[in-house]
Amino acid sequence: MKRERLLYVNGRVVLPDRVAEADVAVQDGCIHAITERQSGEPDLAGIDHNYCAEIIDLQGAYLLPGLIDIHCDAIEKEVQPRPNTLFPRAMAFAEFERKLPLHGITTMYHSLSLGVGLSLRGDHLLTELVDHIRHIRAQRAFVRNRIHLRYEVSYLEGLPIVERYVREGLIDYLSFMDHSPGQGQYREPGSFERYVMKNQGVDVVEVREIVRDLMERRSRIEWPILQQLAALAKENGIAVASHDDDSPERVEQFAAYGVSVSEFPLNLPAAERAAAKGMHVCVGAPNVVRGGSHDNNMSAIDAIQAGHARVLCSDYHPSSLLMAVFKLADEGAAALHEAVRMATHYPAEALGVSGERGSIAEGLQADLIAVAVKDSIPIVTGTWVNGVQVYQSGYYHQASPSAGR
Repeated sequence: MKRERLLYVNGRVVLPDRVAEADVAVQDGCIHAITERQSGEPDLAGIDHNYCAEIIDLQGAYLLPGLIDIHCDAIEKEVQPRPNTLFPRAMAFAEFERKLPLHGITTMYHSLSLGVGLSLRGDHLLTELVDHIRHIRAQRAFVRNRIHLRYEVSYLEGLPIVERYVREGLIDYLSFMDHSPGQGQYREPGSFERYVMKNQGVDVVEVREIVRDLMERRSRIEWPILQQLAALAKENGIAVASHDDDSPERVEQFAAYGVSVSEFPLNLPAAERAAAKGMHVCVGAPNVVRGGSHDNNMSAIDAIQAGHARVLCSDYHPSSLLMAVFKLADEGAAALHEAVRMATHYPAEALGVSGERGSIAEGLQADLIAVAVKDSIPIVTGTWVNGVQVYQSGYYHQASPSAGR
């Protein structure tokens, strides 16, 4: 029986330890063979003639593993681009998902918030999105859609939802957040109040009531229950993360809970402690691309160069992930193969799927992207998920002389 086989030629293949001129064969959705080039012609020796080989000429482009994004809450903005302006969830998700292959993202952990109370993030919207994503996964998809549940620890009423999702295996990743004033992201006096007034359009009196209610709920957190929840998640193969760690002491607290990922530590001492504890330290690609934190927190590049961080995520801006990889390489902060690993292998390792995807290596799933670089901007020209092409770009066609008339 004839079965489809792909052979990628004339590309610069980003392997786990180097960039090589190589030909990559894909068979039945998996990477079958990697053959480094010995001459200027593709090495077709060893092709199994029981298979039909489609030859894909990369024309000098890079061939990378598909990007794995473990933290991105952009789907929430797709559903609610402005306060109190909701779009149908099926439409919003379809529009968002089809953008992902264009950005080179082949596995997306959609970050859905429970209990933040700022913007979308309501219980029914969360549960409906979870149900919809799981339905799409069972039917059809452009990319591998996964669910990252971000739980606001002061939202005590949400604990039964989180526990059910963990017990029933309905989520793929869990993080604990604390956005209350006086610590974490809002440790500076007045920063929480300013954010809420700007974001929610409330006045001083209203924001005082919001703070009072939030701090009262936070005082009732039973931290041992969170520790038990983290252990339950681990038993069910779900990685658990802390969020916005603002000190080595906070890192120690969550490390004792069995948390294995530290997302967006706010300063170098916290990042250093997390790395020393063996946690996967995740920083934002927008921080890398912009050259610093939009909240004046730790520079992601500083953490990477210090050896404290090695996982990149898009946070809120999916197109930043690929750009951050190439910026790190262009500026000498990391060799290209190592920068690629920060958005592929290391995220896969952090979430326990590196044996399935995240590298160009024999036996792994053929989630691949072709990337051409023009004027220092990486452009995805093709995306394959499990060996199936889900995106192709003709971006570099020559404009006709009459264009623009």
